[in-house]
Amino acid sequence: MTEYGSFPGSRPRRLRVNPVMRRMVAETRVHPADLILPVFVREGISEPVAISTMPGVVQHTLDTLRKAAVEAASAGVSGIMLFGVPEEAKKDAMGSAGTDPDGILQAGIRAVKAEVGDDLVVMSDLCLDEFTDHGHCGVLDGEGRVDNDATLERYAEMAQVQADAGVHVVGPSGMMDGQIGVVRDALDTIGKEDVGILAYTAKYASAFYGPFREAVGSSLRGDRKTYQQDPANAREALRELALDVEEGADMVMVKPALPYLDILARIAEGTDLPVAAYQISGEYAMVEAAAEKGWIDRDAAILETLTGIKRAGASMILTYWATEAAHRL
Repeated sequence: MTEYGSFPGSRPRRLRVNPVMRRMVAETRVHPADLILPVFVREGISEPVAISTMPGVVQHTLDTLRKAAVEAASAGVSGIMLFGVPEEAKKDAMGSAGTDPDGILQAGIRAVKAEVGDDLVVMSDLCLDEFTDHGHCGVLDGEGRVDNDATLERYAEMAQVQADAGVHVVGPSGMMDGQIGVVRDALDTIGKEDVGILAYTAKYASAFYGPFREAVGSSLRGDRKTYQQDPANAREALRELALDVEEGADMVMVKPALPYLDILARIAEGTDLPVAAYQISGEYAMVEAAAEKGWIDRDAAILETLTGIKRAGASMILTYWATEAAHRL
């Protein structure tokens, strides 16, 4: 005789019985519109240059940048984040190529805007590290330290030339104190009130930036621990958040993503602004390298990482898989 009501009475597995059931009750969904594609545009090349530490990612020419932008927009990706890679001879201590109206980053902005208009949110990295001969994110003082306030003056100039080139959103990434307020004032002063600011609110001094250094041809000597956040600190990120919001940020970001999901969750709980997370070069490279060796299922791992970032609280994800993932989603 069957004994009804026997243990277990509650069976969560009922909601996992098949793909349609799992999809129906899924608590987190990644959509193409959540994604932003970071891209590199390099001066002085006639063909794309492969980045050895980031399989499948290249330094673009202006022509292939336009093509990548069209592909991203067609896939339903919402944004594109541009990083400029100048010719080595144009680097100097002040990062002058970064504020040259005809510099490679500004040329890239104009090229993408001309190609896709408002079909993508065109974003640009607002930092000097790609353009300085010492590779730091700002101007150095006489003792070789990054001079915060002198750097802010350069960021103001950089914001204005990027805005004049047609960018929708600037992304100050140097972690200088006061950078959001200075950039906002600089944009408003020239009548660019509609240009948004994506604040790199919690950008940590991470070991996972390695492949990015190749991608931008970095000239860095030393490290950035005096201005990027200490990986040991969490509450400090909330202080940075409060400052960025007060200074006029339109969106905020956590970078890297996967090693800092706890920070991402705390930031998302602490603001009603849109929150982005940047799945950085090292995160990308780890998955690609492990998949190449057959150690993990590449496609499943990509979707799992994006889902984890979204589940932690990101409303937007910068990822080098943006266009590919959008097609699959």
